[in-house]
Amino acid sequence: MPKATTPYIFATLAAKRLTSSNMLIEGKDNIKVTRKEVWGFLTDAESVSNCTPGIESMKILEPGKKFQAVGALRLGTIKVKFKSTIEWTELKEPDHAKMKMNGTAPGSSIDVGSEISLSDGPDGTTDLAWTADVRVVGTIASLAARLMKPVSAKMAGQFFTCLKKKIEA
Repeated sequence: MPKATTPYIFATLAAKRLTSSNMLIEGKDNIKVTRKEVWGFLTDAESVSNCTPGIESMKILEPGKKFQAVGALRLGTIKVKFKSTIEWTELKEPDHAKMKMNGTAPGSSIDVGSEISLSDGPDGTTDLAWTADVRVVGTIASLAARLMKPVSAKMAGQFFTCLKKKIEA
């Protein structure tokens, strides 16, 4: 096996820098239940995994704090299976939460920082505002960069449609 040389290492690092994609996705919605009910749903790993498109399996690592999920993501003709660890980094019930997710797939990785804010809406409803700061590195970023934002936005829409259907029923 050839010895790694400094130019090889720099070329590899440069290639990795060129194959990354960052995006910010955000949204707002009004849900026709109380903040307590929305909070309970959004901070429950089982409920969230049941509404997340592409999730194949979920395992709780630390109850109420950390879980692991395996899911498939389709970007055009490319389908990738990610293994991810999701951890709540801040929980201020029932107003605000932050989480981080780190996932890996063959030749790619994804890092997400997300926040949700809940406030009282009209007539006992809940106003939900959320953001997700997503960074994808590797093969997926280089092959499907132009598809990631619309696909991610579509998946977020599917998630919140499911949430509303389940929680408002």
